[in-house]
Amino acid sequence: MALAAALCVLAGCGGGVAANSSNGTFSIAPGAGTIDTNCTGCNATNSSGASVEQFTATLASGGAATVTWKVSGGDANSGAGTITASGQYTPPSYLTADSVPVTVTASMNAGTTATTVLTVTPGFLQPLTPENAALGANGTLSITGYLAEAGGSTQIAYALSSTVSGSSGGQGSLSAANCTRSSAAFTYCTVTYTAPATISATAGTWVVATVGSSSSRATSEVLLNTAGVSSDPASHEAQLATPVSLGSSGGNNNDYDTSGNQIQDCCGGTLGSLIQNSVGAQYLLSNNHVMARSDQAALGENIVQPGLIDDNCTPYGQAGAAITPVGTLTGFLSLKSSATNADAAIAAVNAGAVNTSGTILELGALQSNGTLAAAPPGTSSTGGKGENATLNMSVAKSGRTTGLTCTGISVVNLDVSVDYFTDCAETKPYLTKVYTNQIGITGNQFSDAGDSGSLVVDSSNAEPVGLFFAGGVNTSGVSEGVANPVGEVLSELSSQVGAGTSYTFVGTTDHKVSCLNYGNSTVNSAQARTLTDFETARAQNALSHARMLVNSAVGILGVATGKSSDHSGEAAVILYVDQNMSVNVPATVNGVRTIVVPTTARAVALGSAPQTAFEANGGPALAGAVLSQAVKAKQQIAQSLMQQNPAFFGVGVGQSLDNPKEAALVIYVDRRMVPAQLPATVDGLRARYVVMDRLHVTRSYAGQVQRRSRCVAKPEGNFGLTEFNRLRSLKLY
Repeated sequence: MALAAALCVLAGCGGGVAANSSNGTFSIAPGAGTIDTNCTGCNATNSSGASVEQFTATLASGGAATVTWKVSGGDANSGAGTITASGQYTPPSYLTADSVPVTVTASMNAGTTATTVLTVTPGFLQPLTPENAALGANGTLSITGYLAEAGGSTQIAYALSSTVSGSSGGQGSLSAANCTRSSAAFTYCTVTYTAPATISATAGTWVVATVGSSSSRATSEVLLNTAGVSSDPASHEAQLATPVSLGSSGGNNNDYDTSGNQIQDCCGGTLGSLIQNSVGAQYLLSNNHVMARSDQAALGENIVQPGLIDDNCTPYGQAGAAITPVGTLTGFLSLKSSATNADAAIAAVNAGAVNTSGTILELGALQSNGTLAAAPPGTSSTGGKGENATLNMSVAKSGRTTGLTCTGISVVNLDVSVDYFTDCAETKPYLTKVYTNQIGITGNQFSDAGDSGSLVVDSSNAEPVGLFFAGGVNTSGVSEGVANPVGEVLSELSSQVGAGTSYTFVGTTDHKVSCLNYGNSTVNSAQARTLTDFETARAQNALSHARMLVNSAVGILGVATGKSSDHSGEAAVILYVDQNMSVNVPATVNGVRTIVVPTTARAVALGSAPQTAFEANGGPALAGAVLSQAVKAKQQIAQSLMQQNPAFFGVGVGQSLDNPKEAALVIYVDRRMVPAQLPATVDGLRARYVVMDRLHVTRSYAGQVQRRSRCVAKPEGNFGLTEFNRLRSLKLY
């Protein structure tokens, strides 16, 4: 009876848990509340940028109270979560009930205590599967959401939306959700999406998943396209029949972490492409951190398809493994060497294991059933050496997680700092490496965890351009990717691995890629953001100064207040200029950014002129001289900028979103330590800021769920599903 009563309290049944958050000596805050296992709704972040619920203790006299914190109750299997000495609470990673109460207790030395109760509910275990897909008219797609709950009765609710942040609109229809529950596996709920019978224009529709009253949500973007392309990235994660095509899941057979004799978690990435040496010997090409375990591997280790992450962390050679050895690690560019400027490794191909023509999944033509054929990259115009990246070049990549995606190159000559770890769980730091002259790529759904190692190609001819190795999602929800230039990769492999042998890509005659471009919502997200009162006041104060610039003779037709797209959340002054004139305008007015919008006097008079520069002209190509001058300026100041301000972890050159005729310094900013003031210009160049987590580059990561405690009936073995540890976290690539 006593055990049953204890389990009832832990599971949140019965009459609940009493709390007393205040006494005559001190009080604690916040009071009772509800959060989920992802800490959705939590009120703070810790030093690592993770969400936490911050508790404080205050003396009756008003000062801070010195207390000891502890938590109790919680889930019968996963516990109550953790709390630090400073009162930062982190919930358990999963539950075995629909909700559990956690008691937070603060104690003073004299024995005086205060308590409050948090209700913890299940959040999402991982993003929706798939996170993105493409469909033609009447196409169907199965979408699955996983909850951080084993057992219980919680259900995922699905809805359609016309925007990623909305909850209504959208095209097509959804079936009723079907949920599968078990005390030995995570709950998952599947819904079938059906595209409309007619698609008039290619556009995205979002399937939005929510859980009960929690504010937690997950989305999947469906690209409805007039070409009739049907693409589900799940095909890239599967075990393929030999000889395998590339752009598929893969990795090192030893890429897992252990505790004692038990595998705790594992990693995986993408087998990107095929290269050959001067005598025709073929090698798989991917990243060092995918195939060589961030310098920790030994030559000769097995490279497998799919990666362990897609085989329930079961290495080849163990019972139940569903993976194929496709190569042996032959060489890699040492990350710790100052002589390397690329993250690359090669593996000698096992006989018969890999398609010798170098086919990459979905890189080919549209087939009669709507799917895209596998095809090699284009190599005919460069002799297999690949192309140089150019700003705004349309590029494609075929990767393990997001499949075939296309977007534009947004940054060139990028210097970027990247953190590496020696374990999948990223608990053992290895080194931080600064790469120079890299390629930055921005676009909705372009990449996600597990796409590391993908070959980036020019979408107009499929010629190789870059080797994708890092990425994340900025605070506007747009994917930011980084790739090594392929020329650098081949050159360094030749000099440091191949003893001078020449490497080239295995491919075919140049050909177009059937691009799946999910768009780029950077500008729309910035324009949708609500400005603070302070920023609104700055714009109004600058407007009076801007009015003095209005002069139709010099081409400035009018002014208005607006929002910067170069720095989301910052106010700006719009300068309307004559679209038929070359007009020189300042980058700032009274310290406030300017947005330059070419238009007509009539549009200004009627109030119909656009609010952003990209709506007006779609982003014209930068003049070559303008770009060259910006690159020279960046090369002189990038390293000093990153050294002087620890919040800056990347500096490159791109196009200003506020005035597309001007180049901009593109500066990557750590979202955990954004400076109070970010200058609108640096050394005379406009500054465009990308706020996101620092780049912690690992493989995609999965961890086995712990065994149940002895207080609850123990299932056979571990839970059947794997925990993907919040793959939308920006560090997991």
